[in-house]
Amino acid sequence: MKAGAIILSGGKSSRMGSNKALLKINDQPNIERIRDRLKSYFNEMILVTNEPKSYEFLGLKVTSDHYPGMGPLAGLHAGLLASESDMNLLAACDMPFVSGELAHALVTHAQNYDAVIPVIEGKQHPLFAVYHKRVAMAAESCIKSGNLRMKHLLDQLNVLYLTEKQLGSFSQLDIEKTFFNMNHPSEYEDAKRQAASES
Repeated sequence: MKAGAIILSGGKSSRMGSNKALLKINDQPNIERIRDRLKSYFNEMILVTNEPKSYEFLGLKVTSDHYPGMGPLAGLHAGLLASESDMNLLAACDMPFVSGELAHALVTHAQNYDAVIPVIEGKQHPLFAVYHKRVAMAAESCIKSGNLRMKHLLDQLNVLYLTEKQLGSFSQLDIEKTFFNMNHPSEYEDAKRQAASES
């Protein structure tokens, strides 16, 4: 199935104190790790950023928020508008262990839905999830009405929620690692330790 991947590199990284996307893991910027782990599974890749010059080294198609400062919902909106694919994986830039295989599995479940959202240990993960291009209109409507949480958008959509059990071909360890994200310096240190053990 033809699908795109949208990587969000926005946010203030206020808890981390520096740009999470450019933090190095195994001597590679985190966002480059994400690109490399996803690129063979998707027909196109789009980076959403309001600082395009910082990411020229990635060689990706770049777009910027139409509604700056409105959080990940605005990033999803911009990415979907820029995408030529009906189905699109959304990935946040603070997840150093994303799995291309798991991303592809989410896409394969998406045919009859507006969105496919993983639910891991009871927690929804809308920032590593699949959205149909038509969702851009609903996202814009939420932004214009001031409803900026991803939950506000999902409440309006036909969503398939997938738990760990329904993603049964992946081990619990794989799933936990895929959804690991770094918001604090201690989590960055943890990510570096985990990555060092890979190589």
